[in-house]
Amino acid sequence: MPLRRKPSHLLLHTQVPARVTESFILSGYRFPDYSFLECLLSAFQPTNETGNFWTHFLAVFVFALSFLELFFTRDSTPSFSDPFFYPLWNYVIGVFGLLLASSMAHLFNSMSLLVREICFFVDYGTISAYTVGSSLAYFYYIHPQTAAPGNASSDPWQPLRGVGFFDTLYIPSACLVAVICTLACCSTRRRWRKYRYIIRTFVFLLPFTVASAPIFYRLYAGPLNGTLAPFFYRHCFWLLASAVFNVSKIPERFSPGKFDIWGHSHQWFHCCTFMSILDELRMIKGEIRWLSAVTDPAAELPLAAATLCSTYGVMFGVQCCIGGIISAFAVRASGDHSEKAVDVNQRKCS
Repeated sequence: MPLRRKPSHLLLHTQVPARVTESFILSGYRFPDYSFLECLLSAFQPTNETGNFWTHFLAVFVFALSFLELFFTRDSTPSFSDPFFYPLWNYVIGVFGLLLASSMAHLFNSMSLLVREICFFVDYGTISAYTVGSSLAYFYYIHPQTAAPGNASSDPWQPLRGVGFFDTLYIPSACLVAVICTLACCSTRRRWRKYRYIIRTFVFLLPFTVASAPIFYRLYAGPLNGTLAPFFYRHCFWLLASAVFNVSKIPERFSPGKFDIWGHSHQWFHCCTFMSILDELRMIKGEIRWLSAVTDPAAELPLAAATLCSTYGVMFGVQCCIGGIISAFAVRASGDHSEKAVDVNQRKCS
């Protein structure tokens, strides 16, 4: 007999499909056929997804306030038409996309099992797109060749002038890794489910390593503006903390059922990832201010100027690739759900 529900009725982990359950979360599950309106209202009800939604939805506004500080800085006010700020706008697009997609995925994933799959495919894709936005910002603001022009003999970046990785391979590598990460994370919803959290966590260590290459070199060889190192170390700390929460499933692992609604690991994972993004934004803002302060407007930086093609074009291309991957997985998931529905109907008829 089908299980009937009231709009506010929540279920135990034994009452929902196995694909919906989370490790050590025993209650607070929504019925997997909510309407759009019911999903919206559930944001104000104590479910095991409520905290997951708010930790990233409220983060959108906190990030916006932190970003807007740049508009009150006389020497580095962002402009939509200034090519110098193209990488910054792409980074901001990546962050907003990540936070909004994550919060919406956690809010609307109970509309159906198929919608749930698609929601998290999009979630993984926006994480990958965010890493490309970060790479663009790092390339143009923290790249070894963005050192202020001056006496060539005192230029610490002179040995890097001919290094091909930063000039020709860095952005393509970041884009390739983003596509690989999307493929791997989407695949964990079909296979390797026992190790899905470990795979998803360590898969995203790869884009962090690739994207942070110019920062590692700057920390090694300089010059440093005084804010790069502390903000980057804090950025790494919060990323490490988020990885620990995501893999370990602490604290609910030690007390299943006690943290079903508030305080479970995914909420802490969200908080830590957002703190890492905030420190990353502060690091990028510090580099922008430093470049604005030390660069002679009449001089040109050794690094090629950003263009629409090299920033928005790159981000658009990556988004198209990621969109194609998400569409392919969504079509496959739709086929799987249709086959299961046919099997269920045949069993009923027999």
